[in-house]
Amino acid sequence: MSSGNCFFVISPAKKLDFQAPAPTAKHSQPILIDDTKELLKKLSKMSAPELSDLMGISEKLGELNYERYQTFSLPFTESNAKQALFSFKGDVYLGFNWEKYHETDFDFAQGHLRILSGLYGLLKPLDLIQPYRLEMGTKFQTKRGKNLYEFWGDRIRNLLIGQMEEAGAEVLVNLASNEYVKALNIKKAPFRTITPVFRDQHNGKFITKFLYAKQARGAMTDFAIRNRISEAEDLKRFEGMGYQFHESFSTENEWVFTR
Repeated sequence: MSSGNCFFVISPAKKLDFQAPAPTAKHSQPILIDDTKELLKKLSKMSAPELSDLMGISEKLGELNYERYQTFSLPFTESNAKQALFSFKGDVYLGFNWEKYHETDFDFAQGHLRILSGLYGLLKPLDLIQPYRLEMGTKFQTKRGKNLYEFWGDRIRNLLIGQMEEAGAEVLVNLASNEYVKALNIKKAPFRTITPVFRDQHNGKFITKFLYAKQARGAMTDFAIRNRISEAEDLKRFEGMGYQFHESFSTENEWVFTR
């Protein structure tokens, strides 16, 4: 039985790299940029200590993000911004092997992968972005509500649904963290969701080790792109980082990989 043409979502990362050159010149623009502008309007009026308090970060990071929000420059161009997929450098993104990519791999990613973001909402991999820090779980009050989930409301989910329909995708492969996938409110969405889970054997039990799970989510996304995975069932072939599909631990919508 076919599991349906699939789409993938992943989380962004706090760690950024805007210095290394991007492996492709192809780029696009964030679709929800008008919503981003609304957030920037308020963020740019906040002081460094206020940003530190809002995000629960150090004074140094507060200063860094104050500078970022003071120097945001629209529109985004190749000279003042970088593609999202190459800008994030957290644990998830360690699993990507850009040096092995061809231009057609980037095209596939652009058509099948989305990155959730507190500031940008929903990003295509090659959407240009500027440096920022704003986690989806931040209790950032705006005219739309008391936090970013209320700010984004149905916008992210509706955009994702439209893009999945345009691509003929029937299954969402959720490789994002709970903090970010919550913004999709997927219980209301008209598609099936599969969530891969990664567990390591420890003292006779299989448990989730969050660092490895993050890296594995990136490795699986990389596997999907380079192998042109469009049928979700084909993800069961994934053996990156030594993980293998464990059928007896899995359910219809939660696929467990163990090592």
